[in-house]
Formats: sequence, structure tokens, C-alpha cells
Amino acid sequence: MLLIFLNSVKLAADTYFLELPETDFIKVVIAKVDDCFNVFFTIECLLKCFGLGFCFDNGSYLRDDWNKLDFFIVLTSLTDMVMTKWIDADVFKILRLLRTLRPLRVISHNASMKMIVAALFESVGSIFNVMIVVVMVWLMFAILAINLLAGKSFYCSIDRYKLRSKYECNLAGGSWNRYDSNYDDVAQSMMTLFIVSTLEGWPDIMLQSIDAT
Repeated sequence: MLLIFLNSVKLAADTYFLELPETDFIKVVIAKVDDCFNVFFTIECLLKCFGLGFCFDNGSYLRDDWNKLDFFIVLTSLTDMVMTKWIDADVFKILRLLRTLRPLRVISHNASMKMIVAALFESVGSIFNVMIVVVMVWLMFAILAINLLAGKSFYCSIDRYKLRSKYECNLAGGSWNRYDSNYDDVAQSMMTLFIVSTLEGWPDIMLQSIDAT
């Protein structure tokens, strides 16, 4: 658990040195520390394989789903370490993204977290049914919004609060633009309602709807 925590801290610290060249002293030290973590996690994996058996017997290492996750993370980390050292190709640097999976190893070491994650996976079907109901409710309100506000989410590029029609806007030399959040079709209407439901940026959409002409 301590190694997983330290590795998570190291991954967070990496984000502050992304712009540094690979030959920089800090980047070299980070690479060495990462190699040490890879070695420690590989040793842990090998000890479990020797102690439990690899995959053929009941109760062996790869018979457990959480151990499969651990094995996958260790394998990708070793592949990343070997490929980036021996082959200088950008395509293998994509494997570094898989390092972000390492904090997930804490789940396999904590029984309570295992229970929570297992419960979440088992409830996916029920959550999907709830999502269908929510989407149907959104669809009804989206259709209502189309009937009330379709074609009305426009504004003039100049003096938008005085020029209230396309004719006046064009006469003044402006352009008649549509807001990004509008109710002109079902997809756009549902997206606008989704933005409002997240409470992110809803005052702007409210004012745009109030000013609709």
C-alpha cells in the first residue's frame, strides 16, 4: 500500500515537469524512480505467482480478477520501460498513459473497496434502466422547448439588446448569429437541457431564453 501511495504521488508530481527535456536532471531522476517502482511491483507479482501458482490451479494468481488487473498493469509498465529504453519511437510512448492505472492497484489490496467496486458493477444494469427513464423525461421537455423556442435563439453581432430582428441587424451592418445552446432540433434541445441540469452555465442559457424573439 505504501508503494502504491508513493507511486501515485510520483505520478501527480510528473505533471509539473512535462515541458522539461528528457535529458534534464529532474526527468532523469523521475525515470530512475519509475524504474524502481516497476522493479518493486514486478517482484511483488512474481512472489504472488510463486506462492499461489500462475493460472492453472484453483486459487492461483490469475484466477482472481483483481490479480488480473495487477498483472496487466505490471506487464504494461515493464513493456513501457523496455520499449522506451531500447526503441526510441513515439508510438511506444503511448504506453506511458497506462501508468495512470497504477493507483487502481490499491483496490485489490482493500477488501472494502473491492466490495464497493463489485457492487457498482452489479448495479450497472439498474443504473442503465434509470438512465433510459431520465433520457425519456429529457426528451419530453426537449420537445416542449422546441415548440416554445425553436428558431428564437439568435442574436445580432452588434448591439444585441437593441437590434431584435434579423432585418434590423442586417440593416445596421451586423450578422444574425445563433447561440451555441439552442432549441432548433431534438439533439440541440436535449444538449441544452443537459447543460442546464448540470448547473454549469445555466444563467447564460436562461437569459438567452428570456431574450428570445
